[in-house]
Amino acid sequence: MPLLNSKYIEVDSDVELFVQEAGSGEPIVFIPGFTFTTEVFTKQIEFFSKTNHVIVVDPRSHGRSTKSITGNDYVTHGADLKIILDVLELKNVTLAGWSFGCFSVWEYLKQNGFDQVKSLIFIDMPPKSLSVNKEDWVEGPLDDIAAIYNAYLRNSSGQRAFITNYITQVMVQRELEEEELTWLVEQSLKTPSYIAGQLFASGMFSDYREQAKKASQTVPTLNIVAEHWAETAVTYTNRLTPEVKVEVLGGHMMFWEHNEKFNEIVKDYLSEN
Repeated sequence: MPLLNSKYIEVDSDVELFVQEAGSGEPIVFIPGFTFTTEVFTKQIEFFSKTNHVIVVDPRSHGRSTKSITGNDYVTHGADLKIILDVLELKNVTLAGWSFGCFSVWEYLKQNGFDQVKSLIFIDMPPKSLSVNKEDWVEGPLDDIAAIYNAYLRNSSGQRAFITNYITQVMVQRELEEEELTWLVEQSLKTPSYIAGQLFASGMFSDYREQAKKASQTVPTLNIVAEHWAETAVTYTNRLTPEVKVEVLGGHMMFWEHNEKFNEIVKDYLSEN
């Protein structure tokens, strides 16, 4: 691993976010998805710190950041991201959001525009999670999403059951070793279940289609989507944001499982932009 500079940045009264930096050059900021942490981007830190200034963030109530009783929504996460960029004095940034981390990026753009942004990478997330239109790329049927919220995200054991199932069926394509699965589940459980429920609801009821359209027309944008819903995701993305470059790879956590292919895709994209 490259030498990591770790720090805590205050974004609110008694709320600090854990941030790590490595390398030098043009900055690229990786934001993890729902309840996950900086730890999942180890292979991206190793690879991109050779050529770039890499920053990874534990969002509010994730990982080693403060577990806050307020602000567990993506409007606040977008505002938190602005503070991180300003404190680190980042310009010409590539923002790379994974899953619900994409909402932090879209919200940041909604609030602040594109002055600090060079390019964007969205990793496997539709800009609107739910829809009555069967042709849309969504997280799942409304009844299934409601069942997850009501049956699982009410306590720690339910959260553990949900994230274990999601990891093995959606996030990773291969059969995991027991230690790998345990480690991934533990990353998620660093966010308490009562906060996980708030984040889940905020993400599921978000609608960033307008921000996605504006982004695609303003700066170079790359979408990397998982194979299991690629046909719908690619068709939807091409319809909503035809300027976006789309790549298909692996499962929902393709950057972790297929890190070499993922890193090469991103490397090529950055070199072109």
